[in-house]
Amino acid sequence: MHDILINWSPQETRVAIIENGAVQELHLERSLERGLVGNVYLGKVARVLPGMQSAFIDIGLERAAFLHVADLHSSGPHHGKGDNGRGDGTNAPPLPIEKQVFEGQTLTVQVIKDPIGTKGARLSTQISVAGRMLVFLPQDNHIGISQKIGSPEAREQLRTRMQALVGKPEEGGGGGFILRTNAEEASDSELGDDIAYLRKTWGLIRQRAVSQPAGSLLHQDLGLAERVLRDLATEQTQAIRIDSQQQFDLLKAFGTAYTPASSAKLEHYRGERPIFDLFGIEEEIAKALARRVDLKSGGYLIIDQTEALTTVDVNTGGFVGARNFDDTIFKTNLEAALAIARQLRLRNLGGIIIVDFIDMVREEHQNAVLSEFRKQLGRDRTKTTVSGFTQLGLVEMTRKRTRESLAHMLCQPCPTCAGRGQVKTARSVCYDILREILREARQFDPKEFRVLASASVVEMLLDEESQHLADLSAFIKKPISLSAEPTMNPEQYDIVLM
Repeated sequence: MHDILINWSPQETRVAIIENGAVQELHLERSLERGLVGNVYLGKVARVLPGMQSAFIDIGLERAAFLHVADLHSSGPHHGKGDNGRGDGTNAPPLPIEKQVFEGQTLTVQVIKDPIGTKGARLSTQISVAGRMLVFLPQDNHIGISQKIGSPEAREQLRTRMQALVGKPEEGGGGGFILRTNAEEASDSELGDDIAYLRKTWGLIRQRAVSQPAGSLLHQDLGLAERVLRDLATEQTQAIRIDSQQQFDLLKAFGTAYTPASSAKLEHYRGERPIFDLFGIEEEIAKALARRVDLKSGGYLIIDQTEALTTVDVNTGGFVGARNFDDTIFKTNLEAALAIARQLRLRNLGGIIIVDFIDMVREEHQNAVLSEFRKQLGRDRTKTTVSGFTQLGLVEMTRKRTRESLAHMLCQPCPTCAGRGQVKTARSVCYDILREILREARQFDPKEFRVLASASVVEMLLDEESQHLADLSAFIKKPISLSAEPTMNPEQYDIVLM
């Protein structure tokens, strides 16, 4: 069982999922930086890249978005999963992208992955519109059922009911649907309402597509607060607390219309203390931005996120509580497996993840740790794949990445080190300055050289490196003066010719 807390302000919505007294997930949405996943745009093909079998699409954003041939939907009448863009229902190789799209062409596209780092958004022409219990696939005609729903017999019964509700294309029906998990107990009336809502939404998208210019937003997904009721609230949700009366009223009205089960769990938090302070979530956010995560046993994790992958290093630290060294390592790794799974959810880390558990000699210990790790990852609503231990004793895994990590949303690279995590020593900068002065002296003939640098560099030039500075001044036969600039970072300097 878990609780959901919503902290709302005009500029930002924050959501925390609390399970067993600990924060398991954090979701954040800023009004000026809303995620794009699910948005539908009228895009214009800016460039086709046959070598990469992809195209860059202008959808009105700062960077062009990316469309791969695998995400192109065929307009053929028999298009189905596996026909690879030919539209003939076969599994033949896909048509090259240059034969399907051309520069200047307008396409209705949907964002399936937010821009991350220097990469633009990823697009698909296979449009889907999410509702409360259903996902509408307007370009398909099949009925899909979530694998988490009951037995094969229950899924077949749902499929039969849905086919009757959807109707035949020639009768004004058509379009494909996927039943979400919360559709299992839905009545025909509830399913029919969702079908009508989704078809109306798709009709509005089509109308805008023929009346709006290229680069226009045709449809935007629900805000984070509404998505809590639609996507995050489950049968295991005990309460949904929100600290804004205005948003509580809006959510109550939305929930009553679309998610009555979730709406019944809504509560307005009226406490004097901020809701996130009351449950210690601000402190958890601060911890989730740190490299080091301490374990209760005395061990710790070091988490480093890079452009290519994320690494997690497990260390025993001060833990010496077990009977022997093998047991100490085993218990630390077991505790780390639980902590890592939680940190991946909390920080929303995605892509390739490499976990360096402490080396275990016994194979049964390795299997037990891997089993516990997979068990904990099984609670993650985001798809994860664990490959097991490599020959080097590392665990390779992937976690689907559809939005920025918590660190990328809340932080930016250090302006001093530009994200390297280190800066040159004061002595290294001193020697850079001495070399630069010598280089300038060979080209110019000023009366004096003035060095502008950070206080730490100037202090070293006046103290430990004073003899080298004097020797250089004598060699070039020019005076060298120093000036400390408090606004300069440790690596910055300037040499002024007087």
